[in-house]
Amino acid sequence: MNRLTETLARFVHASASATVPAAAAQVIRAGVIDNIGTMLAGRSEPVVDIVRRHVAARQPQAGESSVLLNQGRAFAADAALINATSAHALDYDDVALSGHPSTVLLPALLAEAEAIGASGADLMRAYLAGYEVWAELIGRDADSHHLKGWHPTAVFGIVGGAAAVAGLRKLDVDTCRNALAIAASMAGGLVANFGTMTKPFHAGRAASSSIEAVRLAMLGMTAAADVIEHNAGFLAALSPAGRVDTDRPADALGKTLRILDSGLSIKKYPVCYSTHRTIDAVIDCANRENIAAENVTSVHAWIGVAQASMLRNHAPVTGLEAKFSLEFGVASALVARAVGLSQLTDEFVGDARIRDLMRKVFISTTERLCPVDPSFAFSDRVEIRLADGRTIDSGEVRFARGNAKMPLTESDLRTKFLDCLSGAPEINANALYDQLSQLEQVHDMRAVAGSVQV
Repeated sequence: MNRLTETLARFVHASASATVPAAAAQVIRAGVIDNIGTMLAGRSEPVVDIVRRHVAARQPQAGESSVLLNQGRAFAADAALINATSAHALDYDDVALSGHPSTVLLPALLAEAEAIGASGADLMRAYLAGYEVWAELIGRDADSHHLKGWHPTAVFGIVGGAAAVAGLRKLDVDTCRNALAIAASMAGGLVANFGTMTKPFHAGRAASSSIEAVRLAMLGMTAAADVIEHNAGFLAALSPAGRVDTDRPADALGKTLRILDSGLSIKKYPVCYSTHRTIDAVIDCANRENIAAENVTSVHAWIGVAQASMLRNHAPVTGLEAKFSLEFGVASALVARAVGLSQLTDEFVGDARIRDLMRKVFISTTERLCPVDPSFAFSDRVEIRLADGRTIDSGEVRFARGNAKMPLTESDLRTKFLDCLSGAPEINANALYDQLSQLEQVHDMRAVAGSVQV
């Protein structure tokens, strides 16, 4: 049998001294900037308050890592729990590997880097290790995890996060292997909870458990040396159909970097990424044809099967539910020509114009899959029918704006970051952005909290 768990552990161990190619470093910096932005933008969400109160009830005085940069301190695992939950609370965080890599990897690494005084360069090496382990594992299943009910951010994120934290700590191979195996037994997260507070909590638990798995391994906890590839192990358990490849050697791990192929897609809209191509198409058509929302008689959208399975809320009544509604995304795009934080409110979702338009949206699915990310159709398409008899066809929309294949400009990334920090006036947002843009020059990640002006 292929010793996949061992191979992953050896890769993680070697990552501590690996060189991060310039192209990969650029992707990682964008992910760090965007994730800290979404983390701070989400800090006032109710789920973040709930998690913070949960943590405070069990350790009111403890602290080795920053919570939301300047809102107290907590044990590293609990800081990661809060920060990752906040980063994912608005569903505005980056996308790749059928999930949200930075929203697990970065909060875990930030907390642990601050706890041990690691450098920005150390963090970037560790992020790369976590991303590549995540990519190696999720690419071995022929079937969509979303369609099986698994949230990849939760189930693969925890193993990728443990790999990242173990790499940051520069652990020996045996400890790395045990950390990965412990993390594999802590994985979990269900698609049925999309559109509720529990979805961002998935990310929080994955980031927190990443640190716990590593620290337990450092204390001597053991786990199965073949947990990833065993016939009753991690990959097999996530694949009820049994179409998972546990035999292929991981020869390319660390040599051919997946981060350079898959990259990171930075979101333009704070809603499920499965809606973004359709939203782009509707806004483009509305702008090009000067479509008035009241003149729309129907909208027909074609998306992928897995996308449709995630967009479960067909008549949302809250802003949280609307994040997983294609009907809402289309209606908001037509009424406001935007789908932003100001539209993701209970009041806007309840607007009579929005509710009327949502009833006019019809969804069909297509079987043709995207070779870059099989969780998506090859392309999305929209037809908008108007009262004057015209039909506006978007044509095929291959990638959303901000996708790794159509990346945001540096100016767009800064604009989003500053917008995310608009509710945090105590933070010098421009200074923090500039510091993160030169992350590899940060000698001690504890200095990042020094960007806060108290």
